[in-house]
Amino acid sequence: MPGEATGYVLRAASAPAQSAAAAASTRLANRILCYPYQCHAIQRVAPTKAMLIDRRRILAVLAGSFATPAFFVPAFAQAPAMTRVTAYAFSFGGLEGPDIRLADHAGKPILVVNTASLCGFTPQYAGLQQLWTRYHGRGLMIVGVPSNDFGGQEPGGTADIMRTAHGEYGIGFPLAAKAQVKGANPHPFYKWAAAERPLETPRWNFHKYLVGRDGHIAAVFATDIEPMDARVIDAIVKELPPPE
Repeated sequence: MPGEATGYVLRAASAPAQSAAAAASTRLANRILCYPYQCHAIQRVAPTKAMLIDRRRILAVLAGSFATPAFFVPAFAQAPAMTRVTAYAFSFGGLEGPDIRLADHAGKPILVVNTASLCGFTPQYAGLQQLWTRYHGRGLMIVGVPSNDFGGQEPGGTADIMRTAHGEYGIGFPLAAKAQVKGANPHPFYKWAAAERPLETPRWNFHKYLVGRDGHIAAVFATDIEPMDARVIDAIVKELPPPE
């Protein structure tokens, strides 16, 4: 029979009546079926089961060779790695004094606390001052952020806030200008912190964010955790710069 299939190749008939075009077609088929092994025409009379399996594999390779390789990704389609924003991108207006730029304290722990003057937790100012006295010399920064967001407990202006923080509790760490820490228009730091820790956002006054040495949120402490709690102290000490 002309063009009889035998195993790996199509064996061309030897009859003189075979046209030149048919012979060329057979030679092309032989080359294709042998790809990618570049073998010569192999004369096999009876294809075995193994041969048929190999033939199916070869045809699968041929089919795959016409498809775009899965690992090929054009350079323009590869998005560059994005650097995550850190706390050092943010600053607070000072309640009395210059802006508080967190970048000025890069590589050191920063405790950011939303405060209020008329809250049942206002006495935590004393514990925050204790932390400041003990660890500021080793690198700890504390920022108090007065806010009227919870219970309307910071209704006054700058003088009222200063009277409570400095007059009653004698704090030495800086206070930011009054700001929103929740809602539709929070301070950018608080918006960023909510993205870092979406399940640990402020729910009341004296919520505490600890920014680690890498500029990301290292720990979060709820309102009812006192500043001098062992968990707060341990987290701060862990983030302090190593002694020189």
